Amino acid sequence: MVPTTWIPALSVILTLLTYPVASDWTSTPFNPPSYPLAVRTPYLSAWFPSPGGGVALNDAWPEFWTGATLGWAGLVNVDGAAYSFLGESSVSNFTKATQVSAEFTSTRSIFVLSAGPVDLTVTFLSPIEPDDLVKQSLPFSYLSVSAASNDGSSHTVSVYTDITGEWLSTDHTAAINWTTTAGDVLTHQSQLQNQTVYSESEDRILQGSVYYSTRNVDGATYQTGQSTVVRSYFIDHGELANTRDTNYRAIDNDWPVFAFSRSLGKVTKDVPQYAVFSVGHVRDPVIKYIQNNGVTFESRSYYFWSTYSTISGAITAFLLDYSAALSRAESLDKKLQTAAASISSDYADIVALSMRQTFGATELTISGSPGAWNTDDVLMFIKEISSDGNINTVDIIMPAWPAFMYLNPKFGKYMLLPLLQYQATGQYPNEWAVHDMGAHYPIANGHDQGLDEKMPIEECGNMINMMLDYTQRTGDASLVKAYSKHLNQWAEYLVANTLFPVNQLTTVDFDGPLPNQTNLAIKGIIGIQAMSVISKKYLGDVESANSYNSTAASYLKTWQSYATSSNGTHLVLEYGYQSGDVLAFNLAMDKLLGLNFIPDSVNSMQSTYYENHLAKYGFPLDSRSTYTSSEWMIWTSMTTSNSVRNSFIQAVHGWVSSGQSKTPFTDRFDDATGSSSPNKNRPVVGGNLALLLL
Repeated sequence: MVPTTWIPALSVILTLLTYPVASDWTSTPFNPPSYPLAVRTPYLSAWFPSPGGGVALNDAWPEFWTGATLGWAGLVNVDGAAYSFLGESSVSNFTKATQVSAEFTSTRSIFVLSAGPVDLTVTFLSPIEPDDLVKQSLPFSYLSVSAASNDGSSHTVSVYTDITGEWLSTDHTAAINWTTTAGDVLTHQSQLQNQTVYSESEDRILQGSVYYSTRNVDGATYQTGQSTVVRSYFIDHGELANTRDTNYRAIDNDWPVFAFSRSLGKVTKDVPQYAVFSVGHVRDPVIKYIQNNGVTFESRSYYFWSTYSTISGAITAFLLDYSAALSRAESLDKKLQTAAASISSDYADIVALSMRQTFGATELTISGSPGAWNTDDVLMFIKEISSDGNINTVDIIMPAWPAFMYLNPKFGKYMLLPLLQYQATGQYPNEWAVHDMGAHYPIANGHDQGLDEKMPIEECGNMINMMLDYTQRTGDASLVKAYSKHLNQWAEYLVANTLFPVNQLTTVDFDGPLPNQTNLAIKGIIGIQAMSVISKKYLGDVESANSYNSTAASYLKTWQSYATSSNGTHLVLEYGYQSGDVLAFNLAMDKLLGLNFIPDSVNSMQSTYYENHLAKYGFPLDSRSTYTSSEWMIWTSMTTSNSVRNSFIQAVHGWVSSGQSKTPFTDRFDDATGSSSPNKNRPVVGGNLALLLL
């Protein structure tokens, strides 16, 4: 992660004023800053901004996570009268449907709008498929629109939706082209005319195609062309012309759109009808992955290619699977809701809003080629997002870890393997663990010069702790055995350096480096203790285990004497700095790993201190600033009393439901005012599931 600057409160206010805000509908469980719509990968990431008291689905355009507009329009024709339900279309002769409710779950965002005598239920489903790697790797998301009569009579209904070239680039002068195929499935495929493999511009990939699809059933029509022309045609006719515009041009040149219409026929209250559409962004290859000579690279592909030989086959299967996918999503939503609600309803809300954002930063890949895919070689890549574009950043994986461990611990292995495999080549020259797999997603080119962001104790501790956690949860000791050399190397670095850390960065790097950081030192000490468990239980190295255990115990006693304030009330930020304090989230590693290493007195002391020093939106990460962090407060609450845990949860819930932001879940904000930082859409919110691991 790299240092970022604070967004002034005035800019937040000005941003909110640009959105038409209303709140005359119900929001369940609350109105979030931004609703996830199609969130599946770093590049399929469509959101609906909803600041203040909420914004109706047809009062603004969806956005890419950066805030760039994504044209996504929705209209419905009811008995010849047109209504809009999605987007802010500039055409005429329609009425805006009236929003009745909005809801989000872990996998879905659901809007109900009244279009005259018909109620529409608009569902955006971004599947999370922890038990099926093929399905999880599909870079597609669903839009479902169902209609039911609300006046007791039957009504003739047809649904329209389109997307624009804005899904391809923020540069609206960029030239694009497109095609439409009509088989069992209707698909619009669009792409940049000039592409560059593995390259980004403003966090958009300059490679691949966007696919918008629906099943080619009776009453399905399509059209491509100028936005106002195509939308007006539907408004006038209740269907589309089945025509193709082949005048390929720039995104903003008469704004070409890729549209579908679906007739739902006669709709009644008891027999609602629905249409399903899919949107996706596909590229191949997906990741550029460094090999063990440091010169050549492997081009890795989506895992789904192991099952499907064509994009059309994958899309067809995805659309046909909608009912089953919805059922699985509802089951996952219920599982997470039930587990989190056992702690509190506020906590369940936080978990639900965290899920799509966490998994939407990842991509599952395999090596090989058509006909010879190596399905045993699974690697998962994760983009840091917004704080920078690093790939597989260790101190991003670590805070996000709970979401993956809770749903499928194998995801942890798939994310750690690229880091482990790279360091096993010997190309990384430093004695500590590498910070990330590459400065710019999707290029995993390592750091052969050793010039990655320098966080030696942070990343050594993280790697050892995650390796032990994965091994304990799965019983799979293959990783710790295969990479025992590196684990011991990192543990020895901690032995030599962690008790009195030199001037180093931590994951809280926006506050800068600092020597003798209490929270950093305890991460390393816990890492040494974790290594003693690995050595004894999984490597059979009793001598090393005893040595690490003895060292960790000795360091802990010394650490307590330096880390505790002179009045015995709290842990200080920096040894000897009596006026400083810290959110000691690294103590939670002891709970995560079940080490029972940290004395209860330390956790009790900190818990009391937090309780007596909470601001409106929580406790600051450290006394150098008023920044706090949602996921690190949740992590910390693993070590506090239930009352403090609940206060942290309430603080996070209070901020995320405050209406102060319009971006995807911002994980860092001012503890008193709630002013947002630029950290948005980061996968670290997966750490909000930390309590479920207990």
